[in-house]
Amino acid sequence: MSDAKKSVLIVDDERRIADTLKLILCSKGYIAEAAYDGLSGIERCRAFRPDLIISDVVMPGMNGVEMALAIRQEFSNCLVLLFSGQAATADILEKARALGHEFDLLAKPVHPNELLQKVMQLIGAGDSGVAKQARTDPLK
Repeated sequence: MSDAKKSVLIVDDERRIADTLKLILCSKGYIAEAAYDGLSGIERCRAFRPDLIISDVVMPGMNGVEMALAIRQEFSNCLVLLFSGQAATADILEKARALGHEFDLLAKPVHPNELLQKVMQLIGAGDSGVAKQARTDPLK
């Protein structure tokens, strides 16, 4: 495994959620940043170049799927994990599928252990010391 830390951008219009997920990921050795809407998420992605973007789906203005599609056009290697607690998500994801795009989706509220497990599955551990610890108990 590489010693390079993995980077994650969290995009959610609920600042408390974005900031909390950022803190959790940073505590596990990831380099994490937060953005609070789809357009800001694209701008942060251009500057930050994360390995993974975790985004809410239903946000005012540009939704998470629209943002993810724009990012995939510009940064094809950037992975996207969506999460949502709203029923409108199914329709938004169906439109993306019709265009040939599939996204992993976690339901809100997401438990930190589940989130960390999914992040590790997608991009690996934040640093070489995190992998073993996170497999036993991601919150310790």
